Amino acid sequence: LTNLQPQTLYYVRAYATNSIGTVYGNQQTFTTQDGTIVLTTAAATSITATTAVSGGNITSDGGAAITARGLVWSTSQNPTVETNNGITSNGTGTGSFTSNLTNLQPQTLYYVRAYATNSYGTQYGNQVSFTTPMPDGPGGTITDADGNTYNTIWINGRQWMKENLKTTKYRDGSNIPNITGNSEWAGLSTPAYCWYNNDQTTYGNTYGALYNWYAVNTGNLCPTGWHVPSDAEWTALTDYVGGASIAGTKLKATSGWYSEGNGTDNYGFSALPGGYRLISY
Repeated sequence: LTNLQPQTLYYVRAYATNSIGTVYGNQQTFTTQDGTIVLTTAAATSITATTAVSGGNITSDGGAAITARGLVWSTSQNPTVETNNGITSNGTGTGSFTSNLTNLQPQTLYYVRAYATNSYGTQYGNQVSFTTPMPDGPGGTITDADGNTYNTIWINGRQWMKENLKTTKYRDGSNIPNITGNSEWAGLSTPAYCWYNNDQTTYGNTYGALYNWYAVNTGNLCPTGWHVPSDAEWTALTDYVGGASIAGTKLKATSGWYSEGNGTDNYGFSALPGGYRLISY
């Protein structure tokens, strides 16, 4: 039965004709579907600076065969097969499918929808979005409240300082107390900083300053727009470069470490040891 109308009740009878005449069988009824395709868009995964993976799942063709399906994406919301920054073609029929999104731009917000076409037209799944990261490589520079300038590096979509912090001021310009005595340092419950071995001239520019927990916990220590990394952020970094067992070697600078403890600096992170403060009363 062809050329039917969607969402319409039909009555059907078989017929047969011989020399005596035409007779009919019992009557059957049915209602055509409304042509609405039921489909969803999969969340984006495996996101890089220029690629991602998504897909869709068609659970109903609306009563008419799916003749085309795939993904559309754009930097504007609600992309369509006519208006998009990219489109894939992933066969026909119902069921799930996977699509590779390519030629994306780094650090860009994208909107993605699955689409499917039947004789009633093209319909779309829910919209999902994701942001591509910056590729691994050099970033810009930032400046602290003292006027010190730091180089940065992009690793796995995050921008890191590749130098140790050495500011003597909070981001709002107020001074951080410089505490030199071990006993006084040990007894503090307020913010403070110091230089390794209390020697700024020798160590400060290369290795940065040492800050106690109270200074870090103010949330005011790093330059504007920056923060001290969380444990989860450190873990994501070490996992990305191969795991805790080898991350130290890959992230450490090729010089500046004690007793042949230098690294290979595979990512330009150039990590240097800040030292630590002895506690004695």
